This record gives sequence, structure tokens and C-alpha cells, in this order.
Amino acid sequence: MTRLRCALAQLNYMVGDIDGNVDKIVAAAQRARDELGADAVVFTELAVSGYPPDDLLLRQDFLDACRRGLESIRRSVSGIEVVVGFPERCEGRIYNSAAVLRDGRIKLIYRKHHLPNYGVFDEKRYFQPGDAPGLFLLGGIPVGLSVCEDIWHPGPVEQCVRAGARLVINLNASPFHIGKVAEREAAVHARIAVAEVPVIYVNQICGHDELVFDGASFVMDRRGEVVSRLPEFEEAMDVVEFEWDGERVTPVKGPVDPVDDESASIAKAVVLAIRDYTRKNRFDGVVLGLSGGIDSSVVLTLATEALGADQVEAVMMPSRFTAEMSLEDARALADNLGVKYRVIPIEPAFQSFLGLLEGEFAGRPWDVTEENIQARCRGIILMAISNKFGRLVLSTGNKSEMSVGYATLYGDMAGGFSPLKDVLKGKVYALAEYLNRGREVIPRRVITRPPSAELAPDQKDEDSLPPYSILDAILEMYVERDCSIGEMIDAGFEEHMVLRVVNMVDRNEYKRRQAPPGVRITRRAFGRDRRYPITNGFRPGKR
Repeated sequence: MTRLRCALAQLNYMVGDIDGNVDKIVAAAQRARDELGADAVVFTELAVSGYPPDDLLLRQDFLDACRRGLESIRRSVSGIEVVVGFPERCEGRIYNSAAVLRDGRIKLIYRKHHLPNYGVFDEKRYFQPGDAPGLFLLGGIPVGLSVCEDIWHPGPVEQCVRAGARLVINLNASPFHIGKVAEREAAVHARIAVAEVPVIYVNQICGHDELVFDGASFVMDRRGEVVSRLPEFEEAMDVVEFEWDGERVTPVKGPVDPVDDESASIAKAVVLAIRDYTRKNRFDGVVLGLSGGIDSSVVLTLATEALGADQVEAVMMPSRFTAEMSLEDARALADNLGVKYRVIPIEPAFQSFLGLLEGEFAGRPWDVTEENIQARCRGIILMAISNKFGRLVLSTGNKSEMSVGYATLYGDMAGGFSPLKDVLKGKVYALAEYLNRGREVIPRRVITRPPSAELAPDQKDEDSLPPYSILDAILEMYVERDCSIGEMIDAGFEEHMVLRVVNMVDRNEYKRRQAPPGVRITRRAFGRDRRYPITNGFRPGKR
């Protein structure tokens, strides 16, 4: 009976930081060999370059640097088999490749077969597909190699097994959305049902612009049971042992980390995204406008968890319409979190702008214009603090608001990153309850009071919007599932309400195009996922 010890390296890479990524890979390989006693270590898809490198792949100097990075790993690591992903340029073509390295030589290069070109993926823009099976011996065991999408489709895994593989390794950079762990494991289970071999599935963790990668690497045996799973949203490396009797490979059951529930996974995704976006882009912490409302309270709490209280600044910018309870709740939350907190009233700036525009607006009634001026006063203050102290401005709008344009360009939309951009309002409340699970950090009144922009007397969100319970359900169908008006009416929504929401969504594309990037947590987020034209004459009908 032969035994094989294989380390799964679930690491956080930075796109374009080739030297840093290589150093991390080399250090992890040496640790796997020396401390964990591993015979092999498996890294993730395009680990050398970071994923996704996008149009960096069009630069010859970038590809040359990636090749040098692979060569550095080859020269630096011995005594252990290394499986690692990198972008390969060969004879004028670019491939999404994986290399098997051992004692200074390249044993195998495998080129990804299936190139995803949907949702957030556009790999066909850059890569050519491979077609040859990846097969090599690892401790005497015939092992098949595949990359990410290859395991979601019939073909590459079965090809490896026909060539003799008794164990399959799959390198991944699979981005998170709600429920993604179950989807991945179901896809691997489907391949195993046909191929009847165990699979090692290794996924990266990191925040990269709008995308967040959640790890949750796992090993599944030939019966489709998960026998090992690494944690979600954390760097981790663990060894899984395999037994080989000359015919079958059997993984030894190890720790199986649990899968987070929805609110926990959203919170962890947002925390990781804030941390990586802030630190990788070299900001000196973050600043945000704290209103005493639910959205800014949730963002402040998550930002503090991501960066620590000393890296977070909250600014309350009251106007003549700010309720006393908003001031009290904002102060209480800031005290609970221990963050830097200041109050900068906007009334002097607001009065100045009204004075400047008095002649221009003569004879015109007060309307949304004056409301937006208040929001823009706040945006100016936050951006000034950002410029002066190098802090990243976090905008605090949610997906419900961004969908229907209930936000002010250059006002509350100002900022460099939008943590709740893909979180519907109902899920924001669920996040607040989750964040209060141990103790009441967010004051109860913030959660229970009716939401308000506080830009006009006695203002409530539902003065301008449908109830969030209805709005969110329509948005989930229209934005995330591309349902027609007829389908939404058939689902029980009133026609006038559906038409109202659809019209608001469609006419506010120009605002969303100017919004900061935000964390993708659904399978259909604004940005890389949902790409609609701004100038758009299509008006969907009922059928």
C-alpha cells in the first residue's frame, strides 16, 4: 500500500505582484515539505500572476515576468512536487496553464480546455484552449490535471481517466456568490459519478476589485463524499493523505470545515473585500459618512472588523433635517466599535451653495435639487478627508438603492469602494442582526426605525420607493434573473408596481456606470456581471 501526502495551498495572491506571489508560493512549498511532511503541494489557477489579470495578459513584458516567476519557483523548490497555475505564452498563443515542477525540472504543462466566457469571465478574450490530457506520476500514482472550468463540463476529467488517471487535481480561481460552495461540490460530484476517481479541488482566497474568492478547497472521494474541506475566506494549507493499492486511490478522511450560512458568508466576503481592496491599493485606512441609519452602520461595523478600529474613521455630517436619534445612534455605534468619530455639520456649506444659486433658482420651488446639494456637501467633505489623509472613502449605498437610482451622483455615491453595492436592503437588515449576534454593537433603534435619507422634513424611503420587501423581490427577478415583466406579473406582483420598478432600473444605468466598484455577492451583480447600455431604447413589454 502506497501512501501519498498532498498539501492543498489556499492562498491570497495579488494580481500583477508576480514577485510577491512567487515568494508566497516558494515559502508555502517549503513549509509543506519541511513542516507538514507533504510529498506534493497544489496551488491555484494562475497563482503566479494572480487571477484575473485581465488585459495585463496583452502585455508581452507581463507574460515574460510570469515565465520568469515560474522559473524562479522551479529553481527554488526541491524535494516536493509542485503543481501551480501560470499564464503561458507559446508560439504566439496564450494559455491558462498549470505546471508540475520537481527538483528543478518541469515535468508537465497542462493547458486549460474550457474557457469560461459568461458572467464575470471573458477568458476567450485572452486564451486559446488546450486539448491534451494532463497526466503524470505522483508517488507512483497516475494523476490527472485540470483547471477550474474543466471540471464543470464533461470531457477533460474523463479524458484523464481514460489515459489512466486514478486521482484528479483541479486548480481553481472560482469567485464567490451566495451558495457557490454547494454549486462547486455538486459539479465535482457530477464528474465523479462518471469518472469514479477522487478529486482534489484547490481554490484561492482574496478580494480583487469587485470579485471575492472564498477558498473552501476540498477533497472528494470516488463515492462523492467530501472528506476534507478548508475554511472559507481564510488563507489555509492542510495535508490530505491518500492510499494507493495499485488500482484505486482512497483519501483518508480529515477535517471538514463547515459551510457558512448566508449572512455569515456575506459578512466574511465583504470583510475580505474591504481589507484587500484597502491594503492592496495602499490606502491609509478608510473613512465613511455615518448617518445613524442601517446601511452606514453595517458598513462601519464590517470595515472595523476588516481593518481594525485604528484604521477606520466615521464622520457624522448632520443637516437641518437630521433627527436627534440619528446623532445619538451614530455616536453609540462609534463608541461601541472604538473608531475615530467626528461631527462636521453641513449647514454652513449648504447655505453657501443656496446663496450661490439663489439667482439661478429664483421662482423655483424646493425639490430634489436641494436634497442632492446636501448629499454633495457630504461627498466633498469625505473626499477632502480622503485627499488629505490618504484614506479610502467607503460609500454606503445598497443594491436596492443602486438599482433604482435612489442615490446622489457625486454625493452619497462618492467614494472608492462600495461594500454593500450587491446587497439588497432586506439582506442588509439580516447582516445587522448577524453582526449583533454576540452583543448589541449596532443600536437596536437603527434596525427597527423606518429608513430615511433625512434630506427633507419627516422623509421616509417609502415616500419615494415601494416597500423594500416588494422592491427587493422584483429586483431579484428583474436584475438577478433577467425575468420579463410578464413573468413578474405572473409571480403575483401588481403590474403598475413592476412597470414602475423596471422603469427606475432602466433609466438609472448612467448612475450605476459612475458608481465605485463594490463586492459581488450574488450571481448577477452590477459591473462585471450585468452590462447594459446607457443609451437604450428597448422598453420591455408584458409578454
